[in-house]
Amino acid sequence: MQLWQRARQQHAPLPRQPRLLPGDHHPAGPSQSRRQKNGGQKWRQAARRHSKKVSSAGGSENRISDFEFAISGLGLHPSAAAFSQSMRIHTLDLLFQDTPGLIASHLLETGDGLALVETGPGSTLPALRAAIRAHGFDEKDVRHVLVTHIHLDHAGAAGWWARQGARVYCHPNAERHLIDPSRLMASARMVYGDAMDRLWGEMLPAPAEQVTVLQDGEILRLGGAEITAWDTPGHARHHHAFVCGDICFTGDAAGVRLGGSSYQGVTSAPPQFEPEAYDATLARLLAGEFRQIYLAHFGVVNDVRAHLEAYRVRIRQVHERMSAWVAEGRDSETTRRLHQDAEHALALSQGVTGELWQSYEKANGTAMCADGIRLCVEKSS
Repeated sequence: MQLWQRARQQHAPLPRQPRLLPGDHHPAGPSQSRRQKNGGQKWRQAARRHSKKVSSAGGSENRISDFEFAISGLGLHPSAAAFSQSMRIHTLDLLFQDTPGLIASHLLETGDGLALVETGPGSTLPALRAAIRAHGFDEKDVRHVLVTHIHLDHAGAAGWWARQGARVYCHPNAERHLIDPSRLMASARMVYGDAMDRLWGEMLPAPAEQVTVLQDGEILRLGGAEITAWDTPGHARHHHAFVCGDICFTGDAAGVRLGGSSYQGVTSAPPQFEPEAYDATLARLLAGEFRQIYLAHFGVVNDVRAHLEAYRVRIRQVHERMSAWVAEGRDSETTRRLHQDAEHALALSQGVTGELWQSYEKANGTAMCADGIRLCVEKSS
């Protein structure tokens, strides 16, 4: 079975009636159901169109801080119908390691208070709170936190917000780690040692009553705006993307792209990098035909189709390359070095030099990513 066929079978959005969640104001009407049904048909057609390989992404990323949009309810997206009001998005720079443009949190103005997509790590919580205030908001108005996955650079501060009264929404596989992050923190401390506190800070347990699980395709209504959770494995099995009409918040599902560069860092940190699942996720995102996607690393991407098609190629590239090195009997230290050298050379060929390359390493270290790819290869051999 071809990858695109597997993607079509496993990840086509289902025509389902959404469960009402906190902040819901009205049920979906009949037109919503028809749109979901038609969306599934369009997805299957699009999966065929996007099954071909491409070699590179054209265009460039335009980073913006604020973007205001209103959508009419047309097109593929099952969440589009209820966007009867404008929703404003602010991309907040968390200044990770005192460096701009590495980790973003996206602040949404909705009819049911403020919502955050990603919180960043505990170490950048002061920067996040300051950025919210700098945009003229009171942090007490943050009522909703959407967690794409529970890696520390995305969800490390989620527990703090939950303790302030915000409701945290997450993937089913993420819930227990948000409520009790002790295992997650212990594993991270083994990796980062003395640098742990400086890099990531503290991850507080979220009160269980403040955590709500979203299933794949489930819709969260926030005062007229609708946000649909999509299960998007490949980087992690606890990963959601969040769809808002013709835009999508992709977490780590669409890679790392910094400073307006076309170079894409592959998010392959251990232990759950899975190329086939990743390919299916990217096929699904391509079929979404989004106008814009928002990356955690970093900001908004406008050349969506080219970006996602090129990133599919990158996933295959790093996996095939590592498979060859492992087959040759290279040890882990050697494959780390080879992967770092290959990625650096590719980045240089796309105009990434000096300080920008160091930013890529801070956001998505190539040594760690090499270990994730190698682990995947060894599991399948």
